[in-house]
Amino acid sequence: MSSRDQPMVSSKAELKRRDKMKKKSKSGGFESMNLSLNVFRGVKRKGYKVPTPIQRKTMPLILSGLDVVAMARTGSGKTAAFLIPMLQRLNQHVPQGGVRALILSPTRDLALQTLKFTKELGRHTDLRTSLLVGGDSMESQFEELAQNPDTIIATPGRLMHHLSEVDDMSLKTVEYVVFDEADCLFGMGFAEQLHKILTQLSENRQTLLFSATLPSALAEFAKAGLRDPHLVRLDLETRISPDLKLTFFTLRPEEKYAALIYLIREQITSAQQTLIFVSTKHHVEFLNVLFREDGIEPSVCYGDMDQDARKIHVARFRSRKTMLLIVTDVAARGIDIPLLDNVINWDFPPKPKIFIHRVGRAARAGRTGTAFSFVTSDDMPYVLDLHLFLSKPIWPAPTEEKVLQDMDGVMSKIDDAVANGETVYGRFPQTVLDLVSDRIRETIDSSGELIALQKACTNAFRLYSKTKPSPSKESIRRAKDLPHEGLHPIFKNVLEGGELMALAFSERLKAFRPKQTILEAEGEASRSKHMQPGQWADVMKKKRAVHEEIINLVHQQRSSKTINEEDDEPEITSSKKKEKKAAGSKRKAKSFRDEEFYISSVPTNHHMEAGLSVRADQGFGSNR
Repeated sequence: MSSRDQPMVSSKAELKRRDKMKKKSKSGGFESMNLSLNVFRGVKRKGYKVPTPIQRKTMPLILSGLDVVAMARTGSGKTAAFLIPMLQRLNQHVPQGGVRALILSPTRDLALQTLKFTKELGRHTDLRTSLLVGGDSMESQFEELAQNPDTIIATPGRLMHHLSEVDDMSLKTVEYVVFDEADCLFGMGFAEQLHKILTQLSENRQTLLFSATLPSALAEFAKAGLRDPHLVRLDLETRISPDLKLTFFTLRPEEKYAALIYLIREQITSAQQTLIFVSTKHHVEFLNVLFREDGIEPSVCYGDMDQDARKIHVARFRSRKTMLLIVTDVAARGIDIPLLDNVINWDFPPKPKIFIHRVGRAARAGRTGTAFSFVTSDDMPYVLDLHLFLSKPIWPAPTEEKVLQDMDGVMSKIDDAVANGETVYGRFPQTVLDLVSDRIRETIDSSGELIALQKACTNAFRLYSKTKPSPSKESIRRAKDLPHEGLHPIFKNVLEGGELMALAFSERLKAFRPKQTILEAEGEASRSKHMQPGQWADVMKKKRAVHEEIINLVHQQRSSKTINEEDDEPEITSSKKKEKKAAGSKRKAKSFRDEEFYISSVPTNHHMEAGLSVRADQGFGSNR
């Protein structure tokens, strides 16, 4: 080949290489983000092929050095969305560079999970990471800090402890700060620690806030020192995975133990892993002992549990040696089980955002899952608040009498409603609950440990009920007007026709009201025996003559109201009813407002924003 041809060949090779790079950049994959080779290898080794929506939206902004506030559904890849740009920015270890990145997590378990992800994604880099969380020895953490880590992953309390203990420890070199689960950090009482940590950071830092539930108003987060932050909010319409099935059971508080045992024994297969949320650590201990007495081996985890015991229990659950994990809300933040099948809300959460975080652990990565929730009469207003937040209709399961009249029609209607994303709530079969309750009562009465734990649970739940937030007044009012619910459709294949008939008769018996009072009945009996009726029978007769007309009128009004409710579409979303009413009105009042430019003081999505909001009295800037 002549020297004249060589430039032509080399230019062709260069053009091929450029075309290849252009194709990759247009692919929308991680190749288009111009990551360094070591970071890109770590991403590929982790098994990531295409960025998730939250990664695609936030990573270019973060890589360009902008402050970002991001909200996306639990399990959507938020952790990798801030770890990959961090590794790209830090690039390699600087021996005397000091701490250059800080990740703050609300709980120890979430910090451990973030550390695991950091090591896996940065396995091909020489970056050093230090973990500062409670429960570990300070001495070992001092040794880690002495090795000049590039990144610190910490809980606010333990980081503040180190800052007060170590004189020469400084955060002025930090250039990349992440608030992971930001709403939890802002709302868990860390305001004072976070305020002090922020004062020790450089003003030129890049700040990121990530959470599954963030309000649109950034006033509460502005005090965190964000500079012209970019807001990215995904999954606003589908805050819960469409592959997650929501199931709500109504029952009395004393029936929860029997319902849980029956659900685990009969409805959940032995190959499915289940997370059970309870309100207090005392309930965790009680259910742990009760399950073991019944031949079921669970794992447990709660806030002030011994750290070694917690590691053992969570590790056993992750390795599928146990299929049940009983947890409290605080302990569960950060427990990452990618193949979780079911979530059970033993105690219904008082806030919609807590429900989102709980059930978001199931139905990840294209898998299906189920969230079972136990609902008492006190919990029903919270359920209505949740469905206002989710913008989903909810209606009661049809009674057994209606099911017997037209089983195929009723069941097809329920299937259509569930397929359209609507929620149906119903009861457990009472005969089943009664049988299991008797067995559990015998187990508890024969165990001194269970009796003592049950007393502790009662006292703890009383305190928990006093401290949890109240539902909205609108939902309390609507909960009182809800019609009576029937058997939950999930049990339609469990009961035979004869059992359904017995349940229907039982429900009719409960609703039975005699036409006569006991005094009138005695009067009739004495008349039949040719005896003189008593004076009280005459009093009741006169009273009925005066009030019978009013009583009949009230009964007619109630029956007509029931008929109208059955004819209407069975949904409890009042805002949608108002919209239909407004749309059907012929005469529309004239308004001075220009709808295109008018900004209302009450946003149209105020139910959603109220569910996402962080309380102002727990604000980040508070220094009290």
